[in-house]
Amino acid sequence: MNFEGTYVAMVTPLDENLQIDEEGFRSNINYLIDKGVSGLVGAGTTGESATISHDEHRKIIEILVDEVDGRVQTIAGTGSNATTEALDLTQFAQDAGADAALIITPYYNKPQQHALVQHYQVISDGTDIPIIAYNVPSRTGINMDVDTVVEIAKIDNVDAIKEASGSVDKVSDIYNALSNEGLEDDFNILSGEDSLTFPIMAVGGTGVISASANIDARRMVLMVDSILNDDYDRAMELHYEMLELIRACFVESNPVPVKTAMGLMGLPSGPLRQPLAPMKEENLEVLKKALKNSELI
Repeated sequence: MNFEGTYVAMVTPLDENLQIDEEGFRSNINYLIDKGVSGLVGAGTTGESATISHDEHRKIIEILVDEVDGRVQTIAGTGSNATTEALDLTQFAQDAGADAALIITPYYNKPQQHALVQHYQVISDGTDIPIIAYNVPSRTGINMDVDTVVEIAKIDNVDAIKEASGSVDKVSDIYNALSNEGLEDDFNILSGEDSLTFPIMAVGGTGVISASANIDARRMVLMVDSILNDDYDRAMELHYEMLELIRACFVESNPVPVKTAMGLMGLPSGPLRQPLAPMKEENLEVLKKALKNSELI
């Protein structure tokens, strides 16, 4: 499966009782589709996957697939630090009709590089759904090596990686290694760092899975599409236009600022589940300033 364009790592809106706000979630889905996104990700890190139950996880995937109804690609976050749990969630996403699964590298237990390959192989063997691997060492404690990425690219239905190591050099090395194996056209590299999307795409990336696009999807779509159409001058303008807001979205742990911004914009978001907490006042002012400068509030 080809992954190209702007994908939004959606927040999970909650009501005052900290339960899933289904109506709000459906509203956000339509809001983002209207902005021209290529796809939507449900139950990922930005969706507070660490503090939703498995039943809630499944509910989010079902709502996403139902409301999208084929209009854009649907990607279900199905990762876990236990291979059996990741396989079970991925099988559910496939049965629910999701177009793909986003599977983070197992966190906390720090599997070896060859164990990462085995992890994705087991999930591939047990499903037919396209898989996007997710490398985010700042959250998992492990960084997928370039050679490991090449090995998982050879696995059936592992079709892309969301690369969030923060290194453009590493993306260059991945793309070069894939090219040496003749895999560059069959395996997509998606930016997992909003502020690095422009440079990552300049060295071979095909899009982004973005948290900040929850609040500024229009400009992210314009920038990514400009790159895909080889209009790098316009893309660079948009990169710098968005940079203040993107940085403000990560001034505290994701998704705290994004959910806060959505609330300020009148979009369904709701409270955070602990251990996440409301923003510090000084950081909230940084966020408000960026939103005002972007004419979003």
